[in-house]
Amino acid sequence: MYRTAPRGKRPRWWTELPLIAVVYGLYSAGRLLVRGDEQSAVDHGLSILDLEKTFRINFEHPLNRLFTGHASLGIPADFAYASLHYLLTPAILVWLFRRRPDDYRRMRTWLMISTLIGLIGFTLLPTCPPRLLDPSYGFVDTMHQYSEYGWWGGDASAPRGLGGLTNQYAAMPSLHVGWALWCGAVLWRRGRSAWAKAAGVAYPLAITLVVMGTANHYFLDAAAGAAVMCAGYLLARPALRLAERIRGLAGRTMAPGTAGTPANVSAGCETSASTALARTTSAGFPAGAGRPGAPERLREAEASDQIPRQPARGEAGESRTDDAAAAAR
Repeated sequence: MYRTAPRGKRPRWWTELPLIAVVYGLYSAGRLLVRGDEQSAVDHGLSILDLEKTFRINFEHPLNRLFTGHASLGIPADFAYASLHYLLTPAILVWLFRRRPDDYRRMRTWLMISTLIGLIGFTLLPTCPPRLLDPSYGFVDTMHQYSEYGWWGGDASAPRGLGGLTNQYAAMPSLHVGWALWCGAVLWRRGRSAWAKAAGVAYPLAITLVVMGTANHYFLDAAAGAAVMCAGYLLARPALRLAERIRGLAGRTMAPGTAGTPANVSAGCETSASTALARTTSAGFPAGAGRPGAPERLREAEASDQIPRQPARGEAGESRTDDAAAAAR
């Protein structure tokens, strides 16, 4: 059976859906607002390519030649790039929401924080993808090459005519790889079958090959996407603790204060403050008399209220002896 979260802590779809929509809206709008200067994006792309060539990790070159030379590889890769990013990630989120509510909040927070970190990367480092470099650098845009097979045009994965609604210089980091890594981690940790765990390993690796073979990302873009997900994972738990603390403070602020003296409880019975009697000591004084804040001393009982003291047994005997001696005299 699937584990379920306590009823009071289960996520609610009417709060989760707007939250996810807001974060994704910020991500999409941010990509458009921070398009950056085209020349600086090209310079950043060339710097990344030069760095990869220096360390001989420019794996995107041979992969792109393989995908452009074999349609049986290039066309499925284009479909995967254009669709799985937007289909599989939400599907796994919904599955977590329904079947693993105890894990959902942490995994959702991990994904959202990583996405926002990626947006910071797009802002600070606009990067031209390999497919938009000059053809002399040896890259071919496979999505443009095989565009007649799909709904996309020459503007990345955007549908034809909607290329202006995307930022084509948001290559660093690759959130295609980052989100695929998140999906793989969920499948590996929460999958119930060996097939699910195998898919958790294969999916992020396949997406990494796809983004390089279609000339949409450099290898370092993919590595940066993985690093972003690692940072989001480390920040997820502190973010959840901070959110819980804020909710707790807000709840205490909004809750009405309880005024008045607390009720006295004795032997499991509770009495109101106005009817409770002050606790006294064996001497007849209130408990705590003489200490600051202690109640005033009770008034002393009047003489008429007191019960006459009865003589002790010894005292009574002595009194009878004295009376007998007086009578004899």
